[in-house]
Amino acid sequence: MKIGALTAAWSAQPLEEVLDFFVECGLETVEIGSGGFPGTAHCNPKELNGSKAKREAFVKAIESRGLSISALSVHGNPLHPNKETAAAYHEAWRDTVKLAENIGVTEINNFSGLPGGSPVDQTPNWVVAPWPEDHLEALEYQWEVAIAYWKAENKFIDRKGINVCFEMHPNFLVYNPETLIKLREACGERICANFDPSHLFWQGIDACAAIRWMQSKGDVIKHFHAKDSMVYEWNSKVHGVLDTKHYGDEVNRSWIFRTVGYGHGIEVWNDMISTLRMTGYDGALSIEHEDSLMSPNEGFTKAIALLKSCYIKEGPGDMTWA
Repeated sequence: MKIGALTAAWSAQPLEEVLDFFVECGLETVEIGSGGFPGTAHCNPKELNGSKAKREAFVKAIESRGLSISALSVHGNPLHPNKETAAAYHEAWRDTVKLAENIGVTEINNFSGLPGGSPVDQTPNWVVAPWPEDHLEALEYQWEVAIAYWKAENKFIDRKGINVCFEMHPNFLVYNPETLIKLREACGERICANFDPSHLFWQGIDACAAIRWMQSKGDVIKHFHAKDSMVYEWNSKVHGVLDTKHYGDEVNRSWIFRTVGYGHGIEVWNDMISTLRMTGYDGALSIEHEDSLMSPNEGFTKAIALLKSCYIKEGPGDMTWA
């Protein structure tokens, strides 16, 4: 395994400065935003695809520092009911696929997207309950839209040897292990997971159980986000966890994102990393900073310290005791 990080939290700084900082902190790999919500501050696929010299300089900046790219991240909503919005996310996704092919990256992180509840809706509609019945009708329509789109994209990236790694995120159609596997089984095996436990913890999902179940369905997990979340029961026991208050209203929210170790202790992270190894994942542990109580640098360095104490770097030796 290798410890890495997503550069998006440092988008105001030049890529080279961020890479130098990562190297000083002892990281081995880097995840870089290439459009959509993560932005293009550190990687503009359209520009890089148009210039071999710029692509070579981009790759050299990373590899010359002893780093590798764990994934390109183009999180967006290509299923958005606004056609112009959907087209922009689709273009960013396709530009990223082309760049990944050009520089030899095989993992692209994304969201599944979320359509409206009908062909005439103007906004995405996340269905969270089966009644009244019109909500299930909306959900059936959404799955039809998603399967048609991602089945075609699965064929497209299969020819290129690239995986799309969905982050299971509420307010998108794929938000838990069940919905990810449903889309994968409908569309193809290039539909994979960027496993981010922070979104699962607050839903009440056991991350280790989720890892074991997903990996029993095939080689599903292709990337991992090291991010935590904390449920504050003094609020959740009164209001539940479906919380729409702003992330900055920390004291009143039922849960917030935390840096690694501030939502769950080292025992949980030890078990999660061991479960990843046990079920076949041996790739990057990519830190994503979204802790509103800490600066990116402080949350980042605290996450590194915990991960360095519990990640598994070396392969197993002989079982001399067996």
